[in-house]
Parts: sequence; C-alpha cells; structure tokens
Amino acid sequence: MSSLNNRVAVITGGTLGVGRGVARALADEGARVFVTGRSAPDGAAEGGVMNIRCDHREDADVQSAFARITQDTSGIDILVNNVWGGYERMIDNGEFTWMKPFWEQPLWRWDAMFSAGVRAHYQASQLAAPGMVARRRGLIVNISHWAAQKHLGNVAYGVSKAATDKMTAHMASELQPHGVTVVSLYPGMVRTEKIMAASAWLDLSNSESPEFIGRAIAALAADPHVLRYTGQVLVAAAVALEYGFTDIDGKSPRPLTLADV
Repeated sequence: MSSLNNRVAVITGGTLGVGRGVARALADEGARVFVTGRSAPDGAAEGGVMNIRCDHREDADVQSAFARITQDTSGIDILVNNVWGGYERMIDNGEFTWMKPFWEQPLWRWDAMFSAGVRAHYQASQLAAPGMVARRRGLIVNISHWAAQKHLGNVAYGVSKAATDKMTAHMASELQPHGVTVVSLYPGMVRTEKIMAASAWLDLSNSESPEFIGRAIAALAADPHVLRYTGQVLVAAAVALEYGFTDIDGKSPRPLTLADV
C-alpha cells in the first residue's frame, strides 16, 4: 500500500475496538491520526496518534474537538465515522435484551444508536466536509454493518445501520462534484476486545483484526481513483482482495455475503 505521509485522519470513537485498530493502521502508513472518544486520554500522543476526549452526544464537545484539529493541521483528509452507541448494557436489569423483539426493547437503545451513532456521523461529516470541499479531495468512511440489509440482532440496530448507508449515498451525491468520496464499510467478525472475551464460544476461523479494517481504509485513501467507489457499500475483505493486502497475521479473510453473514 502507498504511504499516507502528510495526510490527516480523524477516527471517531477510536479508543477501543475497530476504531483503535483503524487508528493504528493509518498511523503505520504515515498518516497523522487524531482519535476522539469519551475514554480518550486527552492530549496524549503515541505512535503518531493524538487523543482528544470527546463525547459525540455533546455538540459543544464535537465542535471543540474539530476546532482543535483544524487549528493544528492544514485540514482533514480522512474521516472515519466509527463512534456508536447502543452496544452497552446488553444485559439490562439482569436480562439479555439485545435479541428481543422491538416491542420489548428498551427505548434508550434506539436513542443511543441514533444520537451516538447516526447523528454523530452526520455532525462529524458536517465539520470535516467544508475543508475537503475547499481542497477538492477527501475520504469519509462510515463504518456500517450487514444489519442494514438483513435482520440481525434487533430492529433498532438494522434501522440505524440502514440510515447510515442511506446517509452515505446522499452525502456522496452532494460531495462527488467536489472530488470528495464517501463510502460505507462493512467489517466481518472483528477480533475486538469484547469479541475476544467471548472467544471460547465463537468460531474465529474467518475473523479479522481491527487493524485489517484500517488497512482497507488506508488502501482506499491512497488510491487516486477512489472516487469511483463513492456512495457505495464496501466489504473490508473484498477491498483487501481488490488491493492485494492481507491481515496482520498474513491471512486473507473471506468476504462475507448477505447469504452467509
């Protein structure tokens, strides 16, 4: 993959899981990376990654974080919208609620997925887009999921992920004339901290490292013709086959399809 030297990348919700892996991978490719999140150690820098504490449910926090980044750089080249809500408290009042039908779901889960998820992606994109438009280049990646296309888990999850994909398509329509690319990216089963905590009960034979998702984004960002993908839903493992890179362990995960997800 080509180097991302002199590129500025922002990863929302990048302190753990997929976001943390993406940040590492982009930094390894030479990008200057900023990570935002509620648990980010504010001002701490390590390995080319700068942390900014930010609650993406609070508009003032987000505006302040992006103002800091803008003041410290020549502009954002890559925005990865990874922050999300609603995964917390899967066991609520002693009961596992994630798979319950919508009429038995806690209403806070819907609110969390839209406020800390879809809306947070929208606001971060609003703040990053003007600079990209002015420079006539940039990449916005919305981390999404197959639940947008198939009932997986619960209704709120599917609706929020479908909204993410629809937002990608409509943002792309408005940004394409300005040379800015927007895509939704679907990971497979990613070996995040939570997944590994349950690894004894899971088949990880076709799983992906968090860094693998970052390698997919790095490949897209380095492609001078990436605009051809704008508005599309991409699968990380399929991106790897297209660009010819592997996971950090040298393996090539098989791209999932709607039929087998």
